[in-house]
Amino acid sequence: RLSVRQIERLVLRYRADGARGLVSGKRARTSNHRLPDGVAQRALALICERYADFGPTLACEKLRECHGIALAVETIRSLMTAAGLWVPRRQRPPRIHQPRNRRACLGELIQIDGSDHRWFEERAPACTLLVFIDDATGRLMALHFTATESTFSYFEALSKYLQAHGKPMAFYSDKASVFYVKNRSQTAGKGVTQFGRALYELNIEAFCANSSQAKGRVERANLTLQDRLVKELRLRGISTWEAANAYAPSFIADFNQRFGKTPRSDHDAHRPLRADDDLTQLLAYRVWRKVTHALTVQYDRVMYLLEDTPANRLLIHQQVEVVEYPNGCVEVQAGGEVLCCGKYDRIARIDQGAEV
Repeated sequence: RLSVRQIERLVLRYRADGARGLVSGKRARTSNHRLPDGVAQRALALICERYADFGPTLACEKLRECHGIALAVETIRSLMTAAGLWVPRRQRPPRIHQPRNRRACLGELIQIDGSDHRWFEERAPACTLLVFIDDATGRLMALHFTATESTFSYFEALSKYLQAHGKPMAFYSDKASVFYVKNRSQTAGKGVTQFGRALYELNIEAFCANSSQAKGRVERANLTLQDRLVKELRLRGISTWEAANAYAPSFIADFNQRFGKTPRSDHDAHRPLRADDDLTQLLAYRVWRKVTHALTVQYDRVMYLLEDTPANRLLIHQQVEVVEYPNGCVEVQAGGEVLCCGKYDRIARIDQGAEV
């Protein structure tokens, strides 16, 4: 597997020096990249003395900043591995995730997830089923068919759940964008999503799993539903979301009767909705916007014009709340009061120059 030019070089060296000419000239010579004598020993001594529990990258940074020893990270990694201070990831024993026990009572923890699947097979396009399952009993608490996993679709499913069962203690979900914000420091609102904000105002805790195995109860339920529910919808000729959502309660009752478990405690941890829990206002998309000096508010590439009133003039350069409801209606609120406003139509705007 040598090139023609390399073979020609070897032939010339063989004709000149015989078999000895084929031996590499680098043999028995010191490498050009060899570390100076004592540098590796000094670096390893400092690591053992001060940075024994550091990772190679951090130890490399500290050696460069504090001791003036500039070595590559891989060199530090090799030194620490040879000294037994660092174990490569491939050589580490696998982490063992032992199963945890179910929660004690109904409503203590509800696992939620969305399953994108061809629920109506070839009779309709693929859609998403939002699944709410109780951790203690394995019972289905809510099923909601929707187009995709979005904030408004989860708001609709949550509204159905709260009206049917009350408020659970906590929800357990994955790290989808509906539930979790990755760059929290760069996001307004302290890195809380709209769904998380609604749960906080309802006094419901929210947890996000780091892996799908952590919320295995709802993941396994999705597999069961993709088998049983698809066939039940086929037998009943259901091909629309509306009909499937109407059939969901009877399917849930039959499923829970077959697969539901008895909890360790008879206590129901669900709490009733309070009189001041306005689900219409809580389960809406709410963002803060600043009123300009022209009494305008910008939201979702639309400009809203506030009425020129003495009360509204006091809101100039102040923060107001823009509320979008699942039906698409948008309101501008200040202190809980709805402000009269209208949309600014950029296409049909008045030609002021012609008027003048």
